[in-house]
Amino acid sequence: MTQGMRVKIFADGADLAGIAQLARQPLIQGFTTNPTLMRKANVRDYRAFARDVLAVISNRPVSFEVFSDEFAEMELQALEIASWGENVYVKIPVTNTQGASSGPLITRLCAAGVKVNVTALMTVRQVEEVARCLAARTPACVSVFAGRIADTGRDPVPVMQEAVRALNLLPQAELIWASPRELLNIMQADAIGCHIITATSDILAKLALIGKDLDLFSLETVRMFRQDAVNAGYTIELSQPSPVA
Repeated sequence: MTQGMRVKIFADGADLAGIAQLARQPLIQGFTTNPTLMRKANVRDYRAFARDVLAVISNRPVSFEVFSDEFAEMELQALEIASWGENVYVKIPVTNTQGASSGPLITRLCAAGVKVNVTALMTVRQVEEVARCLAARTPACVSVFAGRIADTGRDPVPVMQEAVRALNLLPQAELIWASPRELLNIMQADAIGCHIITATSDILAKLALIGKDLDLFSLETVRMFRQDAVNAGYTIELSQPSPVA
């Protein structure tokens, strides 16, 4: 299905049952979540949710995000989250809500051996600035929101290519193609040498379509339209009689 691809696929979500199901698939090599996804999944207790996730996933990277807007408290949250497991990465936003850089905090955390996942980046400049804050020996991820770049009408591929180059001198740092919008993004990420791509369940469900015969896909689509019209009971009263064969 994805044979020969180098890019690693991480599942992105906060549905515990879905996470448990995906954890049984070797194709999924890591997991990420964020407060927005957790809120949508009606997660009430952050620590309890994380504990449940880590009970299911102990041998693959899992990212949990800080949510304070003050860097001092953000640092305390990061240290606490990091203590939850050896496979835990702590998501740190590239700035706080006032636009102040998280760079000094990232530097301190990496120096302390905390595995960070710097998130919400959208420009090459941001990637270059974050790269200067990472530690050569501490594993880290840098999440560039390629899907949101595409939402602005810009092609994210050149940005992601430059991001790959910006991290080339940091062997422990991995670039994440975040917020993909379609299955094609997995192929694009792989083609440019991006290390990881996150994907929500709707995109993961399409993996079986890779390489599908397009003539067959066309026929299946025609049949779907026909069957849906029949199931809905649609009729059109004809103003002209049907031609006789």
